[in-house]
Amino acid sequence: MQTKEIDLRNFSYDSALLSLFPADFAYDRCVLPLWREGETLYVAMPKEADLELQDELAFLSGCQIKPVVVDEGQLKAAVEECYVDRLLSEATASPVQVLSEETVEDVDLAQVAQEAKTVRYVNLLFHQAVGEGASDIHLEPFEKEYIVRFRIDGVLHRASSPPPGMHAAIASRIKIMAGLDIAQRRLPQDGRIRLRIAGRQIDVRVSTIPTLYGESIVMRLLDGAAVPLNLEELGMDSYTLNTYRKLIKKPYGVILVTGPTGSGKTTTLYAALREVFTEEKKIITIEDPVEYQLSGVNQIPVQPQIGLTFARGLRSILRQDPDIVMVGEVRDPETAQISIQAALTGHLVFSTLHTNNAAGGITRLLEMGVEPYLVASTVEGIIAQRLVRLICPECREPYEDPVLAEKLGCPDPTFWRGRGCANCHYSGYRGRTGIFELLPVDEQIRELTLKQASTEELQAAARKAGMKLLAESGWEKVKKGLTTAQEVERVAGS
Repeated sequence: MQTKEIDLRNFSYDSALLSLFPADFAYDRCVLPLWREGETLYVAMPKEADLELQDELAFLSGCQIKPVVVDEGQLKAAVEECYVDRLLSEATASPVQVLSEETVEDVDLAQVAQEAKTVRYVNLLFHQAVGEGASDIHLEPFEKEYIVRFRIDGVLHRASSPPPGMHAAIASRIKIMAGLDIAQRRLPQDGRIRLRIAGRQIDVRVSTIPTLYGESIVMRLLDGAAVPLNLEELGMDSYTLNTYRKLIKKPYGVILVTGPTGSGKTTTLYAALREVFTEEKKIITIEDPVEYQLSGVNQIPVQPQIGLTFARGLRSILRQDPDIVMVGEVRDPETAQISIQAALTGHLVFSTLHTNNAAGGITRLLEMGVEPYLVASTVEGIIAQRLVRLICPECREPYEDPVLAEKLGCPDPTFWRGRGCANCHYSGYRGRTGIFELLPVDEQIRELTLKQASTEELQAAARKAGMKLLAESGWEKVKKGLTTAQEVERVAGS
């Protein structure tokens, strides 16, 4: 690497050199050709850039590559300045098909939102998010900039900001696609977009809220054609997997999955439904929204605007003679009561709750007003979960930590971490797996439930019976070299 840094703020770029690299490649890898001397091409690139990237640049340009050190902030800004227009023009080569789009009456807003440059930028935004495996897109207006971030593997990563002056147009374009009122900028709005990108149908949940400098927009991306994982692929240890399998094979009762938003609860429920599905059983789900399409399963999306809530839908489902019912979330006392009654009448009911641990699921039902004897007689098991990032397989490296080894009781102080590379956005992590805390409801737990014991008492009893805590499940994955101690502490605490 050249040691003298170059100021890019007033640098003159050669358009012929810029065209040596495809715009999407240069943008993704954050590289910028500066000048050429004979067969040597001087290229500004991140300090962490590896030899593999230099080989790719040499292949594309036909030159010998000489890396140049530049300020990271200047490099990112310069790459955006040089390549964003090329990206916008190239986005039309792989169009995003909007499967439903509203017409609007506000002519001025509609006109600016439908301009070709705005449409291309929004299409590019969706392409990049889907290509990078993002679960959410965040668009956040501030006084001097418009920040775009993708949530990848549960963590937000900064993406390229749009050209200046496009902020209002981008917001209006997204609102038109989602069927929202583009003239209403003072109240929160929610909508949905259906897209087809590279042959894949993507459902997008759109949420807008007014902020000091404009509307903040968050979009959740759901790939309806994605195949849910099998139980074996979720990351459960053998004890948890075998115990959970026994629970979901019961003929009736309530099985709950708990955890915060984005912790993989729905994926676990889908994996369980795939496990128990047979031609002899009728399975009906009511969800908000339907995230994956399951073959052979009747799936109902919640539609509050027409009165189809979880509670009302659940009542109708029970008249359809199901064997197994999945309720996307028990979020109110009415849904809790109907779910419990469904279990009492011989149905196996799966659902989710927002609690911090497995024992908290019982306490939450009691707080909703469900009688203790009904909870004790119907709930068969509760599983709490979180998602931890996996160490990137491309840049994983060993290191020694005697303090951590002593803490975990490991004779070998060698652990693994990710160095950071282009494949993992220099985070050291790529992909995620689950950590779990399973509480089977046995006689002791039922007795404590009848006494309306606290969450701490229920958890202590479950621990004595052999329940493994979330953090313990995470530390097992640290020992196996799948994730890091820092990641487990981030997700599950120390």
